[in-house]
Amino acid sequence: MSIKLGVAPIAWSNDDMPELGRETTLEQCLNEASQAGFTGIESGSKFPKKSNELLPKLQKVNLELCSGWYGAQLLRNNAKDEFSLMKDQLRLFKDCKSPCMVFAEITNSIQGDPNTPLSKRPKLSKDDWDKLISRINEISKMMADENMPLAYHHHMGTVIETESETKRLMESTIDSVKLLIDTGHMLFAQGNSINLVKDFSDKLIHVHCKDIRKEVLVKSLKNDSTFRQAFLDGAFTVPGDGCIDYKPFLKSLKDKNYSGWLVVEAEQDPAKANPFKYAKIGYNYLSKTAKACGFEIVS
Repeated sequence: MSIKLGVAPIAWSNDDMPELGRETTLEQCLNEASQAGFTGIESGSKFPKKSNELLPKLQKVNLELCSGWYGAQLLRNNAKDEFSLMKDQLRLFKDCKSPCMVFAEITNSIQGDPNTPLSKRPKLSKDDWDKLISRINEISKMMADENMPLAYHHHMGTVIETESETKRLMESTIDSVKLLIDTGHMLFAQGNSINLVKDFSDKLIHVHCKDIRKEVLVKSLKNDSTFRQAFLDGAFTVPGDGCIDYKPFLKSLKDKNYSGWLVVEAEQDPAKANPFKYAKIGYNYLSKTAKACGFEIVS
């Protein structure tokens, strides 16, 4: 089976905290992502919003657009209204031949809240579950009609955070609601990414490879930190620099015939963690480990 290796621009510039990497240009980000070895990159706030402006920049450095984040509020908006809000981004992704759209429900999310600890994140009532499932089913069908798969991203500080919540969502939704596994977010939530691979390989469409610095995670959980403080303290890093052994995870992907993107994503303060240096660490480790597990890497 073949895979492609991509990277997220959040290491260069953070959309939730624009002061981190504010001075970094899009050109620097794209050039360094390509020089590190990656063939794809996810979108970010500095990216042009029109394909005739974005595609030449990507093609200049031999990068593909391999997805990007969309934060939905389906607990507030019906599916048709939410679909209208995403139309410009969907059109951009289609024009750039993105394989999917990273999708998360962020109503009442505390992921960017500097004051609310993770223990106080929003949780779904039965009525909320029913509403979310109904609306995400509906919007996923609309997206599928546009040939843009919905890749659901479980995420710290949101209503779908834990392994059990992710399983419930996948088990309760239709085939067009696909799954994104983020190894770092799942470990932070005390879950097991390999379980999700085994249970939902038929829905798995995209993977974020985020590593964790164990000592920071332990401290963050003990102190009941905010999500923002946890990443500012250095909870996240690239594969090969944290505590996750990716070989068993990648073997589980290989066993289930996964073929798609592995995206290195690690939100860090670029003033403390040089993005190019860490991009190379992530690429080198992930490419070596994936090959050892039997994957062919498409360049």
